[in-house]
Amino acid sequence: MKNQNNRKSNRTKTNLLIDIAAFIAFLIAFAPYSTGIPVHEWLGIAVGGVVVVHLLLHWDWIVKTIRKSFGKMTLRKRINFILDVLLFIDTAVIIFTGLMISEVAMPALGFALPFFPIYITMHSLSANLAILIIGLHVALHWKWIVKTIQRFLIAPLQKKTKAHPAAQKSQELKA
Repeated sequence: MKNQNNRKSNRTKTNLLIDIAAFIAFLIAFAPYSTGIPVHEWLGIAVGGVVVVHLLLHWDWIVKTIRKSFGKMTLRKRINFILDVLLFIDTAVIIFTGLMISEVAMPALGFALPFFPIYITMHSLSANLAILIIGLHVALHWKWIVKTIQRFLIAPLQKKTKAHPAAQKSQELKA
């Protein structure tokens, strides 16, 4: 039982770190004129890779939820599922259109793609839609996010601080 709890704990920690990394990378990539087009494109490709890893880590949940979606499901779970599907489709559009309008990454990889201006519009609209969907996704999972950050980031830091000799002296001085 303890081994199963450790595995679940490690998986939760991995999910949290991947989610945080993907969120930060998306926010950075969202501002191409702040980072420059090369960083925007390569980071966008990396975010696409993170999305694939995220999907693979949650594959069991995806299959189970798709099966359940045809039966009874709570409203919250149904909304979560719909948001996840929309986010997946939107992310696929962002990645595809981003690759199609690439000025740096795809040419560096040896691909010369035809230019269609509609892809720029689709890329921009999809990125803006992703902000909305991600915001709703974060809001729906806010309790999990706070609880998991508290458990895996804040609590261990607090333990280390309490165990540090300088922190112990500080506590003794306060007493």
